[in-house]
Amino acid sequence: MLNAIEISPKVWWVGGLDWSERHFHGYTTERGITYNAYLIMDETITLIDTAKSTFTDEFVQRISQVVDPAKIELVVTNHVEMDHSGSLPAIHRLAPNARIVASAPAGVNEIRAHYGIEAEGVKTGDSICIGERTLHFVQTPMVHWPDNMVTWCPEDGILFSNDAFGQHFATTKRFDDENDLCEVYKQAKKYYANIVWPYGAQVQKAMAALAGLDIRLIAPSHGVIWRSHIPEILEKYQAWSTYQTEEKAVVVFDSMWHSTEMMAREICDAFIKEGVTAQLIDVKHTHISDIMLYLCDARYVACGSPTLNSNMMPPMASFLTYLRGLSPKNDQRIGIAFGSYGWAPLGPKQVYAEMENMKFNMACPVIAQQWIPSEEQLSELQATVAKIVEDARA
Repeated sequence: MLNAIEISPKVWWVGGLDWSERHFHGYTTERGITYNAYLIMDETITLIDTAKSTFTDEFVQRISQVVDPAKIELVVTNHVEMDHSGSLPAIHRLAPNARIVASAPAGVNEIRAHYGIEAEGVKTGDSICIGERTLHFVQTPMVHWPDNMVTWCPEDGILFSNDAFGQHFATTKRFDDENDLCEVYKQAKKYYANIVWPYGAQVQKAMAALAGLDIRLIAPSHGVIWRSHIPEILEKYQAWSTYQTEEKAVVVFDSMWHSTEMMAREICDAFIKEGVTAQLIDVKHTHISDIMLYLCDARYVACGSPTLNSNMMPPMASFLTYLRGLSPKNDQRIGIAFGSYGWAPLGPKQVYAEMENMKFNMACPVIAQQWIPSEEQLSELQATVAKIVEDARA
């Protein structure tokens, strides 16, 4: 029998652990995924979310360790995306009389569209008494789907936060303080950068709606539950959702015969010389989702590509397309476009145009060097970066 875990008196984690999943929505999940669901044993036995359909048996076994699933009387669906709601049809079959509630109208409509099941709609300010506890609902649309909401249980001080504050991280230890905190923060940042980043304004509204709550546990839909480091993760979300940057540089490049790589290394070394923490990334060998982990709070972003068939290199084009889809506010970021070429500097120019289109603060014209850069040209790169940093600090 798979174990349910009591996270608070009469509140149980009954989710699923996906140890093998390595990709989700185009980004790598090297530490697997957790599909969190929570069972509240009150006068009205309540289930908060379900699990991905492929984990239905595991999920139902964990519920059965605590109570007969047929006794569930209320199902709260904070989010209808299938990794959250895929086991909802199974619960509906096992407990056909259970009320199902979701955000109105989007959640109700999405449950009907996905499963042909009718749900009741709730909105911000609505609540349901389940006995000793009253559950309060706050809609958080576009964090990261239109139907998203969170559920607040003041009696236990638990915020069932849905995707907010989550991490794709499979672990048998359910709490932040039971795990390697550096890894938890890394996975939380990667999750934010690849899924939540486009919705900073919506995150700000959600955090404002939740301000002042006496939160003792944040129970997200993925990853570990926050109990010892709640102020820290709230502070990080405040910084990420307002697109704050740090004195960091990310130098992303592709290269054919090492000329653009020589330029990239010189740019990276120049940042280091100026006291800026720098990360050099060969886009051929680093997944684009991992690059976002470094880029999301970097003040300086340099992107380089040679010319191939009158275009930038395909891996660089893929990276910039992915970045454009995440739509970060780049006006606070300083951009540099560079690259080598043989007879037409079209690749570096395309990189510049793409970064300019994404509203980077382009600090200098495109830096395009023909064939193999000379020592003099590399020294000029050093001087250019030094001037950019000097101006940025002025």
